[in-house]
Amino acid sequence: MKLIKATENDIPMIQDLARRSWENAYAEILSKEQMEFMLSTMYSQKEIANHMQNPNYHYFLIQDESNDSFEGFIGYEIGYEKETTKLHRIYLIPESKGKGFGKKALEFLNKEVSERGDKRIILNVNKYNSAKKFYESQGYKVYDEGVFDIGNNFFMDDYLMEYLIHK
Repeated sequence: MKLIKATENDIPMIQDLARRSWENAYAEILSKEQMEFMLSTMYSQKEIANHMQNPNYHYFLIQDESNDSFEGFIGYEIGYEKETTKLHRIYLIPESKGKGFGKKALEFLNKEVSERGDKRIILNVNKYNSAKKFYESQGYKVYDEGVFDIGNNFFMDDYLMEYLIHK
């Protein structure tokens, strides 16, 4: 597996990987209308380009070197809060789950965060998303929960999780 820094030229691929992942991960959790709303706003060309112009926000594509395919991506923001990085997104296409890509991507993130001096990583995960178990298996713990109005009369009902960097 290799992580490749994404550029604005990779936005269509990020959008495609997000859609393929979401259609599997959220099919039983979100209505089709909410999924389309979120994909069209959170993964618009403009939104991702804005992220990429922020020097603290990083996207990396997850490549399977054995078959030269892209399996997902990770997006995170260093210094989101004091000494805290926020993992905004990590998504894998369904057929790549269980192959260690997610674990390796989080190990990469831990190293990046540690080198930059942040002391913890936070993320939001939908309360009904099975990814919560994966994060727990990687040392993340729930520290709060929240319901977030994302517009258009849609809400996200999430656990807030954190991972503490031990140096």
